[in-house]
Amino acid sequence: MADDFRLIFRRTGGPEVIEREAIEMPPLPGPGEAMVRHTAVGLNFIDIYYRKGLYPASLPSGLGTEAAGVIEAVGEGVSDLAPGQRVAYAGGPLGAYTTVRALPAEQLVPLPDAIDDRTAAAAMLKGLTADYLVGRCSRIQAGQTALVHAATGGVGSILVQWLKHLGVTVIAHAGTAAKAEQAKALGADHALSCPFDDLAATVRELTDGRGVDVVYDGVGAASWQASLGSAATLGLLISYGNASGPVPPVSPLELTKAGSIFLTRPTLAHYVATRADRLAAADRLFQVIASGAVKIGIGQDFPLAEAAQAQEALAARRTTGSTILLP
Repeated sequence: MADDFRLIFRRTGGPEVIEREAIEMPPLPGPGEAMVRHTAVGLNFIDIYYRKGLYPASLPSGLGTEAAGVIEAVGEGVSDLAPGQRVAYAGGPLGAYTTVRALPAEQLVPLPDAIDDRTAAAAMLKGLTADYLVGRCSRIQAGQTALVHAATGGVGSILVQWLKHLGVTVIAHAGTAAKAEQAKALGADHALSCPFDDLAATVRELTDGRGVDVVYDGVGAASWQASLGSAATLGLLISYGNASGPVPPVSPLELTKAGSIFLTRPTLAHYVATRADRLAAADRLFQVIASGAVKIGIGQDFPLAEAAQAQEALAARRTTGSTILLP
């Protein structure tokens, strides 16, 4: 199409480094690839990490790792996907901030009728992340207790609902009283908006001094000490994001002093390293959404061309739930 475009960055920095580049001709899929016309694109903190240079990218580079759309063509050797099929993906090569692209077919997940394109684009990266955080990384069980940071954010809002679905007692933390109320509406047993300096003590009060079995921390530097202080003896601290900046270097003795707690810094790529793992994780996600146990809240959407403004809003914590970009 004449108005096809993609967003790229040639140097790291603020939102101003994002450039619009016209696509003169849709990219034909090579062997093992499929060409997908996007209908919705997911916005995530990892997009900002790449743009700022926190995560390395070969420049110039595309942006974005998550989208939904319709297959327009498939390359040689692709037999399990077909033109006209609705698909979504998360991860893989950077470049989701585009109207159309060719990418490895093995990255694509067919969408069931119960999952619309907007939901898929909003849920894939965050939902697959929540899937491994809940089911494979922590294996948390009914009757246990969890602390969820940024509880109304994209991943956090899914975690709160999924954990409650499993019978977990959830302590949610959010940046404002209004967001804490939203976390309560998601099902959290306790919803807090206190400063990080006061959080561990408050969590201890709510748990009779014990602390929580699992801390889900996607905030990073700002919440680190609060997370350490909130985990129970032999508890698990999962640091899965850097929204406030990276966690400073950690001495193993800090974990000992905190109660011999376990620490992991996982990434989605290792949990969906094979197509079988990716399809299984997506199936679990789609089932929990279709059942109504987890609702994907799309708090806001932006035109794809306004991705820079969308990233600014996300970084400033002016968003709730998931944010999508519309081509």
